Amino acid sequence: MKELILNGCDKLGVDMTPQIADALIKYYNIMIERNKSVNLTRITEPHEVVTKHFLDSLTPLLTERVGKSIIDVGTGAGFPGLVLKCARPKINLTLLDSLNKRITFLRDAADEMGIKDGIEFMHSRAEDAGLDKNHREMYDTAVSRAVANMRTLSEWCLPLVRKGGYFLALKGPLAEEELTDALPAIEVLGGEVEGIFTAEIPFTELSHKIIIVKKVRHTPTMFPRKGKKATEIAVEKAYKRK
Repeated sequence: MKELILNGCDKLGVDMTPQIADALIKYYNIMIERNKSVNLTRITEPHEVVTKHFLDSLTPLLTERVGKSIIDVGTGAGFPGLVLKCARPKINLTLLDSLNKRITFLRDAADEMGIKDGIEFMHSRAEDAGLDKNHREMYDTAVSRAVANMRTLSEWCLPLVRKGGYFLALKGPLAEEELTDALPAIEVLGGEVEGIFTAEIPFTELSHKIIIVKKVRHTPTMFPRKGKKATEIAVEKAYKRK
């Protein structure tokens, strides 16, 4: 597993040390054990965890848009946030999830991995975090992976990003279609799409996409709205007023 991590990162173009690889293996072991009692992941086979979770979680580094302060919205089992923290220990990371059992797991995992410094563990809904003055427009980068469609995800993430920062959405093959639908919302929320970065995952046939959105204006105070339906209606009305 260690060799797979090191070789995969080499092919990906991400710096990786044996010590960081050891931390990721410890992460894997903790996750597999806790997965017996908490629903963390359906992917448990070592090769698949390395490629589909670890290497995929490192792809935001390839965009060169990962800042010093990061919030991972809907982090789940810690992907991509905790993996990014392993690879870049100096970043300040907030792991946000609505399920407290996952936050407890992440706190325990980070502690056992020895990377707890510089991490905030936040049990909250994204809509609430975006309205919290301690988190609203406070981050260089917001990342999210496999959480919601791009339209809804933009509503949750962009309010958390400072002006000049970035929202990176890790998406699959439908990225372009999702982005087309989300463009009006992104504009209203203060974002500007810079493009879609395609990342080939080593040792697989997977080609994952990262939608890169720059925060160019402050998000209007009416966002985020609680509840998906209310959010989408509000975005549509605001867009029509422009």
